[in-house]
Amino acid sequence: MRAALGRARAAAQARGEKPGVPGRIGAAALARERRAGANTRSGAHPDARDPQGVNSVMARLIAERGWTETVAVGGVLGRWDQIVGADIAGHCQPISFVEGVLTVGADSSAWATQVRLLSANLLGLLAREVGEGTVTRIVVRGPSAPSWKHGPRVAPGSKGPGDTYG
Repeated sequence: MRAALGRARAAAQARGEKPGVPGRIGAAALARERRAGANTRSGAHPDARDPQGVNSVMARLIAERGWTETVAVGGVLGRWDQIVGADIAGHCQPISFVEGVLTVGADSSAWATQVRLLSANLLGLLAREVGEGTVTRIVVRGPSAPSWKHGPRVAPGSKGPGDTYG
């Protein structure tokens, strides 16, 4: 074992390396590191090691995760009143967006009917904001009566508070 170590040291010295000196590497290894880009210093120009702005980091994260459509739709939902106008936004709010279907809730049946009639125009506005084909359909929900069901189980035939009082 000692003989093999001695031969390796002699071979290293013959190549110009100083074996046993910590932190010292040979010329060939140093050239390989330079070619690989390791151990380079930042200059006057920005590179990947410089601090990055929040916008660029978020844009890269959104693109890597495939969230571009979701973020675009979220932005539209946040700016709903600016996109559809104050009249519609005053009576109609987005509820959910799932697989291209935007569900909108209206505060009266008259406004639900009005928004259903305007859905083609709203699809055009949304296509301009988030891109063609992102929102494929608008479902409008009108106001609903209060539900007397509390919990996951309901007795068959129960119709609400009239069952218990009448």
